[in-house]
Amino acid sequence: MSLVGREVVLGVGGGIAAYKSCELLRRLQDRGYQITVVPTPSSLNFVGKATWEALSGRPVNTQVWENVHTVPHIALAEAADFFLIAPATADLIARLAAGRADDLLTNLVLASDVQKMLVPAMHPSMWLDPATVANVQTLRSRGFVVMEPDVGRLTGQDIGPGRFPEVPAIIEKFDSLTGNIQDLKGKRVLVTAGGTREAIDPVRYIGNKSSGKQGIAIALAARNRGARVHLVAANFDTSSLEGIEVSKVESASEMQKVLLKQFPLCDILIMSAAVADAKPKNSSLEKIKKALLGSIELEENPDLLASLAPLKQGQIVVGFAAETKDHLQEARRKLEAKGLDLIYVNDVSGGAIFGQDQTMGTILLRNDADIAVKEVSKDALGNLLLDQAIRQLG
Repeated sequence: MSLVGREVVLGVGGGIAAYKSCELLRRLQDRGYQITVVPTPSSLNFVGKATWEALSGRPVNTQVWENVHTVPHIALAEAADFFLIAPATADLIARLAAGRADDLLTNLVLASDVQKMLVPAMHPSMWLDPATVANVQTLRSRGFVVMEPDVGRLTGQDIGPGRFPEVPAIIEKFDSLTGNIQDLKGKRVLVTAGGTREAIDPVRYIGNKSSGKQGIAIALAARNRGARVHLVAANFDTSSLEGIEVSKVESASEMQKVLLKQFPLCDILIMSAAVADAKPKNSSLEKIKKALLGSIELEENPDLLASLAPLKQGQIVVGFAAETKDHLQEARRKLEAKGLDLIYVNDVSGGAIFGQDQTMGTILLRNDADIAVKEVSKDALGNLLLDQAIRQLG
């Protein structure tokens, strides 16, 4: 199972362990979760609102009375797929058990019926107090997943149960709750991304508007699901990609060379790059004077997928199509003509989709019904395509 809906509300209680949730937030993002942080008002004494907004890239509210016109306690509750409250203090656990709704976080918990996980952190005496024990039992009886705290040294000299668990342990527990399993472990995924550039001279080229965002999203999703990922990157920054093997290319012919070498080694190939259909027949080694740029003779670029067809031995091949009219018919033609297992097509009339964080289109499958993709993040689409590729892989 992948996380098509990966919207998580990260609730932060007012304990010293709140600072550790900064690292938890970043590692959750690495796993592909989309995070909205909702701190309790008292937690802002430990980690400020600006920090959460900077790390999550989203607005942060603590009270129902902020941005009232958006009805945040309902809107955020409806958008969330999961809740993770870390740290959960004794006071916050007590308020949740009592069904209180005296800040935005507790309002959201009451307004949402999705799965919720709590990570307690407090002094051992508070964790072992009969009131806290009863409150935890009450929450568990209502379906909350309450993680056991670690045993260890706390803020002072005291040692006992109540320590905030290590971040990897929290994520492992949360993954088991959400179903974010490593279903691509042991598989090799090859992804092309970006837009190729065909040189006219040393300073000019034929190119397109592709930003590489969709390919990056697919590569990260595959990595997060356990795959060994090789990204063939055409003309975009890859410095922030960790745990992914990268081959940088510029032109279609350079991309073809990498693909011919790497395709026999992969289980899944996802061709999200926008490859130029044509290139100048003769590329000048010197800058062409403006007066001599009257015309450029072009020749067709090689068909990269056609060149890979003789090498196919059970790999699943996913294609992309960006069309301005008759997009479904054209995508179906490409699906059949290029021997693809599935293809994602979108309407790019007026420059839509390119460079944006959202996408919408249709997934066409060789032997199954089309799948309409309403407006989703490119991260979510990456997981959708991997879901279908895994199905085809069997």
